[in-house]
Amino acid sequence: MLPHLVAVHGSRLASSQWLPQLPLWEGRATVGLVDLPGHGTRAGERFTLARCVEVLDEAVDGAPEGAPIVLVGHSLGGYVAMAYAEDHATRLDGLVLAGCSATPVGPGAAVYRGVAAATARIGPERMTRFNNRVLRRLYPADLIEPVIAGGYYFDPTPDAWREVMTRCRPAMLARVACPVLVLNGQWDQFRLGVRDVLQVLPDAAVAVVPRASHLVNLDQPQAFADAVLRFAESVTGGSTD
Repeated sequence: MLPHLVAVHGSRLASSQWLPQLPLWEGRATVGLVDLPGHGTRAGERFTLARCVEVLDEAVDGAPEGAPIVLVGHSLGGYVAMAYAEDHATRLDGLVLAGCSATPVGPGAAVYRGVAAATARIGPERMTRFNNRVLRRLYPADLIEPVIAGGYYFDPTPDAWREVMTRCRPAMLARVACPVLVLNGQWDQFRLGVRDVLQVLPDAAVAVVPRASHLVNLDQPQAFADAVLRFAESVTGGSTD
């Protein structure tokens, strides 16, 4: 049976982040897209890690009956996936942690506090225009316009990163028994924490996507999709080709 990927987006974006991967995963895995509280279809909800865990549990419940479940989280979604796996890992056949290797303390955390403060000061309209300019400069229109159309969600950023910085640590993974893939872009600053994750999960697989930054699934859509599928194949015991 095909693996079922439950995909969890990063900060300020929504499940539209995964649109570049959907045609690459089609026929090789089924996919459940998650909007975190405060984002996308859940824009009216307040972000809390507790509510995020409930949302992910609902998404896991929605998997095809009998399908092996691989939870894929990027950035904020990766930290949320860690929080879910802390107490629900027995529901998972695999866990992909992308762009969330760094422990969110110190200078790295300060960056996100600065982004949240700047967003509040500049305002969502100007931040939206800035984001659009940057993304359209970095990526081709056919890839990025559907992602942009999914919108940006700035309001939950302070609550989201406050909870992540307070609660999310590699130690959360200590009881995780399912296979884990730590996946990062070559130039992602969050890659620096891989050793901390491996101290808790010494058997975790580690993969690096060449020529990719923190937005690894946008920088190298095919390579990211392939890395996830190879891992899904390895943990489910079947071919995804």
